[in-house]
Amino acid sequence: MNSNLAVLIDGDNIPSAHVKEMMEEIAKYGNPTIKRIYGDWTKPHLSKWKDLLLQNAITPIQQYAYTSGKNATDSAMIIDAMDILYSNKVNGFCLVSSDSDFTRLATRLREAGMQVIGIGEKKTPTPFIVACDKFIYVEILRTQSEKKDESSSSGKDKAKDSIDKITPQVVKLISTTIDDLSDEDGWAFLGDVGSLLQKKQPNFDSRNYGFEKLTPLIKSTESFEIEQRETPKSKHKLIYVKNKEKSKKRPKK
Repeated sequence: MNSNLAVLIDGDNIPSAHVKEMMEEIAKYGNPTIKRIYGDWTKPHLSKWKDLLLQNAITPIQQYAYTSGKNATDSAMIIDAMDILYSNKVNGFCLVSSDSDFTRLATRLREAGMQVIGIGEKKTPTPFIVACDKFIYVEILRTQSEKKDESSSSGKDKAKDSIDKITPQVVKLISTTIDDLSDEDGWAFLGDVGSLLQKKQPNFDSRNYGFEKLTPLIKSTESFEIEQRETPKSKHKLIYVKNKEKSKKRPKK
């Protein structure tokens, strides 16, 4: 993947606990050539970030709060984003915040042809989530080793609580997406299904439901058929999915 990304972090509105996991996740989508975090570094609540910035080569941008009740950090981040956009040095942006104030920025960047990935907490308002091409929750970026290291019962409960339940609405979303892409026999290529799910719902992620990949999530619902197909041009098998109710319908001979 050769796309260059600008990573802009709202230091006032995102936890520092999993910055390492955030940067590893961002690397899946491109090369983070610009990494900046915005905040008033004279304030004690940002002290946890300071050591992490050196470890992850993130540049801190000082922004004083000029007026009480106004978020100067947002304005600085937005102005920088537009400067970076017009510099033509990146192919996409990663906006790390749980603040809906960045909704218009995400929309504007996408209008300019930029890929926009959002990262924030589950409390992030829907307008900002849907303004991004993809939105990732901070809560799902914990590594497996960290989960195992949680020795207290409260820690285990917290990890468990961060996993969403697969509701009938989620199953319906997958089902209708398969319908949108299926051939005459009802089969759809899983890769296309995953891409369309992302477009329909930017925060759709199998990890939200406790699954690393989409295939085991779909299997767990028991509402779909799964078929692996060999291809002459590749050693890898392609996975196709189908709504179970359609399996009863056979084409007329």
